[in-house]
Amino acid sequence: GAGKGTQGPIIRDDLCICHLATGDLLREAVAKGTELGKKAKDVMARGELVSDELVIGLFQEQMANPECERGMLLDGFPRTTVQAEKLDQMFKATGKKIDKVIEFAVNDDVLVERIEGRRIHKDSGRTYHVKFNPPKKEGLDDVTGEALIQRKDDTREVLQKRLGAYHEQTSPILDYYKKQNVLFSVNAMGKMNQVQGDIHKGIYETKY
Repeated sequence: GAGKGTQGPIIRDDLCICHLATGDLLREAVAKGTELGKKAKDVMARGELVSDELVIGLFQEQMANPECERGMLLDGFPRTTVQAEKLDQMFKATGKKIDKVIEFAVNDDVLVERIEGRRIHKDSGRTYHVKFNPPKKEGLDDVTGEALIQRKDDTREVLQKRLGAYHEQTSPILDYYKKQNVLFSVNAMGKMNQVQGDIHKGIYETKY
């Protein structure tokens, strides 16, 4: 809803790095039946949350991927200060570090409107919006012509709960990364090209 799904692939292509979205990694690991995938499948089957260690393990696996040699764009993780600390420990052990953290700043009411109208092409992850970025043909993906879906949790009631959890759990992580001097914020309520330009500027602006 803040624009991560739209801007993520652009950042990936701009920097020639890999884009690692937590949900996608989990689904891929489960589908491939990897050791971590089997563990994740068991946990999710019980309706429990996947542990931080398991998610970080997935990132570690991806670090060996040639596509990730130049770097990684982490999407959807970390979400808490505890997760951020564990991630830092993992990177420190492998001689790497986080260079930049992007905050997509959006008012809650705008976010709800964006997410309620979001439609997704399931296989590719292409994202549309019924008002702000509609497909050429209503309800159909521009590339394949296949039907678009609305996620079950993209409803106002669920969103209000998610926003409450965000403000309680995720907001403190901003202070964590501010202290490390790696955080920059973009006004994600602007036009897509403007947001893209602000992200590009923030990534290449060096602060020492």
